[in-house]
Amino acid sequence: MSLDSHIPKHLQQRIETLKVLLVDDDPHMRKVVRTMLAAIGIRQVYEASDGLAGLEAIRALIPDLVLVDWEMPMLDGAQFIRMVRSPGDFPYPDVPIIILTGHGDRWRVIEAAKVGAHEYLLKPVSTKALSDRIVSILAKPRPTVKMEGYYGPAPRKLVFLEERVPEPDEEPRKPGNVFMLH
Repeated sequence: MSLDSHIPKHLQQRIETLKVLLVDDDPHMRKVVRTMLAAIGIRQVYEASDGLAGLEAIRALIPDLVLVDWEMPMLDGAQFIRMVRSPGDFPYPDVPIIILTGHGDRWRVIEAAKVGAHEYLLKPVSTKALSDRIVSILAKPRPTVKMEGYYGPAPRKLVFLEERVPEPDEEPRKPGNVFMLH
């Protein structure tokens, strides 16, 4: 399965030359994501089985993109991102990072944004969703900013959709359940 048709032609060559680091403690998940990345056209995929190994791999490989799990032993995804996003202490603090996790809790999405993740994807993830996030990072790069204890991509605005009166043929939504990053 190739997703070449979903990727803008001007980005296809860039995607094919990306160096991606996948940091996840689950070997099966690493294999699944590696297969998805291959379907997208990414040829250089490196793996680390925990956050500490991931930090060393970034230093050694200087990847163009990092995919990191949230729940890992020793160093979780949020701690990993905090360490990477430490200019002066870490040599490559600007590398784009996508959280890839099985946890969809709103607080985790907010925390991921606060620590400097570029994107947040929920497992099981589709190849198209992963491709779309990678294309977004490449096509619309957000500038890196440093402000009041934050270092990372320029934040998006978090919008909570409040409860409203539903249309007659529409199901009502519960307040606070819907959020979007812009």
